[in-house]
Amino acid sequence: MPSPRVTQERPVAAGPPGSFRSLRTAWVALAGLSAIFLFEMMSTTVLNVALPTIGRELAAPTVALQWVTNSYSVVFGALMLVFGVVADRLGRRRVMLAGLTLLGAASLASMAVTDTGELIAVRAVMGFAAAMTTPGTMAMAFRLFDEEGLRVRAITLISTVGMAGLAIGPTVGGFVLSFAPWQVLLLVNVPIVALAIAGIRIGVPADDPADLHRAPTDLTGGVLGTATIVLALVAPTLFEDLGAGSWAPWAAVAGVVVAAALFVVRERSTRHPLLDLALVARPQVSGGLAYKAAAGLANAGLAYLVTLQLQLDWGWSPTLASVGMLPQVVVLIAGGPFVHRFVEWVGIDRAAWISAGSVVAGLAVYTLFGNLGYPWVAVALVFVAAGMRVVGAAAAVNVLNGLPRNRTSTGAALVDTATEVTAAVGVAVVGTVLAAVFAGNVAAGHWSTQQTGQFREAVTVSGTVLTVVSAALVGWAMRRTRRVSGDQQDSEPTESLPTSA
Repeated sequence: MPSPRVTQERPVAAGPPGSFRSLRTAWVALAGLSAIFLFEMMSTTVLNVALPTIGRELAAPTVALQWVTNSYSVVFGALMLVFGVVADRLGRRRVMLAGLTLLGAASLASMAVTDTGELIAVRAVMGFAAAMTTPGTMAMAFRLFDEEGLRVRAITLISTVGMAGLAIGPTVGGFVLSFAPWQVLLLVNVPIVALAIAGIRIGVPADDPADLHRAPTDLTGGVLGTATIVLALVAPTLFEDLGAGSWAPWAAVAGVVVAAALFVVRERSTRHPLLDLALVARPQVSGGLAYKAAAGLANAGLAYLVTLQLQLDWGWSPTLASVGMLPQVVVLIAGGPFVHRFVEWVGIDRAAWISAGSVVAGLAVYTLFGNLGYPWVAVALVFVAAGMRVVGAAAAVNVLNGLPRNRTSTGAALVDTATEVTAAVGVAVVGTVLAAVFAGNVAAGHWSTQQTGQFREAVTVSGTVLTVVSAALVGWAMRRTRRVSGDQQDSEPTESLPTSA
């Protein structure tokens, strides 16, 4: 029998998991968790602004600069699931604090970088550390509260801080570069890490040993799962660098299929799987992941296409193009206070499918009308931003509600991995269609009339493909979650976790 939970409000000091009765009493923990998500959102955008400077100072070729960003993303995306599983076994708080310490050390090491190889290595270590910390952010926010409404509000608060970081990252990066070396952009992580460590140590309760998953770790499954995700994240880069006519990107795709198949076989046959596929098949879990996958696919495709359209098709300057993205930024930041109200009004299940559907609708609007002028692009950006603002919290809470308490970090890692992989797939679809339709170098600019027509054809084709696939995922998830009532959802109990509204 689980030990009884403390029900009275506590001040700032950490209590047992689920003991907090309001966001105010959990403010120290939420500050620490928000700092982690702030780092995750700023880590790439703040450095992208400095890539030309880094290239000049380190004499870096284009491919090396690309891997300054990709080394972080690939390592981060590939290891999230593994570290989510590890955290459920060793302790979520313990793994997160270890990851934060490593992240601070890697950020300090950037001061000693003298060439791009060393910078890529530092970024890879930062991705490793981020994989240790990020899944725990959502899992801990979920576990601080027993009430579903507070869980949604907590995750929304944390994501609002992250979205603000995403929005101000380029501005902060440009300002810092005006008077300081680019290494300072990585040193910014150090005070963020210090805030996060303080918030987690003081405000987050230590894991109850009885609440950890004690099964042996499936190392073979971990290797196969990591290989699957690495290949899925690397394949889009190969398509972009080498084109669809090269054998390498298609070999990576084949590797994804083979590794994924071997992973499934392994997880179904071993006594102690890394990832219990029966849990993933639960309606709330599989449905929530499908909603996140649909939103990630549509959002990545739209973001990539709009960036190319504004600067290369319409000839806008980078500054004007950043202004053109403001409708999305405003909705992402300003929409935070309305998320939990919307979820309370329609219920968690409806909020998940409505928000994912909004993202898909935004891509559809852009595909059909984006070439008619900027107002249609702005409408599409607003639809996508509004949907992304809600689906992150709603789908995540659905996934975690559907899992036992000793799998919350695994569930959070699944949500983040679904987003990372589908975003990479979305970019890959657009890149492949462009390579097949567009004659010449897309990034060269000064397109001919024929090239402009080819780009717009590619927008229509890739946008239609991504819209159809994303809509199919939303439809499947709706059917999946509606089939099962709260009482009949699963034969295995989930330790009194609340069911969705």
